[in-house]
Amino acid sequence: MKFLDHLTFGQYIPADSFVHNADPRGKILGTIILLTGVFLVKHPSAFCIWALFLLGVILMSRLSIRLVMGSAKPVMILVLFTAFIHFLFTGGEPLFKLGFVKITYEGLRMGVYMGLRLLFLVLFASILTLTTSPMELADGLESLFSPLKPFGFPAHELAMMMTIALRFIPTLLDETDRIMKAQLARGADLDKGNIWNRLKAFIPVLIPLFVIVFQRAEDLAIAMEARCYKGGKGRTRMHPLAWKYKDTIGLVITISAVALLSFLDRRLWL
Repeated sequence: MKFLDHLTFGQYIPADSFVHNADPRGKILGTIILLTGVFLVKHPSAFCIWALFLLGVILMSRLSIRLVMGSAKPVMILVLFTAFIHFLFTGGEPLFKLGFVKITYEGLRMGVYMGLRLLFLVLFASILTLTTSPMELADGLESLFSPLKPFGFPAHELAMMMTIALRFIPTLLDETDRIMKAQLARGADLDKGNIWNRLKAFIPVLIPLFVIVFQRAEDLAIAMEARCYKGGKGRTRMHPLAWKYKDTIGLVITISAVALLSFLDRRLWL
């Protein structure tokens, strides 16, 4: 249950900041550019510079640093697992060897690098979802995918599916928390024992959760049919997207910052 209390992915935190008021298309493109730059980092000092840049973006967004950092907790297992795989299976100069287990300098470096890259990826993506409402995110994705419509790409349908998924993440977390509390009140033990016993203890939680998921999906489908939803063709928006001058400035600053950081990283690496 403590795990669910710290999960913030998919949530939107309204605020009056430059990042919140920016066009969602610019924020999506900026996030993609930032993630590309993160995966190009090769020098340890460059990660420190990227951390300062991330801190600046968080402060500019007027978000709580604790809130943003808390969004990485659910994926820390994946980060550690990725680093562990690189520790064991990357060849090179051995630093430690015990039987068939061999940790190399290259494996240690690659493990730390990949773990930090995944961490930055999650944090930048969390800033996007925390500062962009699901509807704005869907409109931005559909607008970016619209040039592919003549080729048969389902831009509206894909944006709608992603919006529904993001919208229902907090709802499903609330339902999971409610079911877990109900099971604990009935004497269920979900936090003790080995991994196998914990998995078996979660079966009474997963079964009603799947039932609720299918019920909500059916209710949503009925509601969309009752409102004569026929897809994106011919639909209008109450608040159409409008690209502003400040959005261009923000995107240019993002591209320039990533280019500068990549240049500094290459200089440090050489």
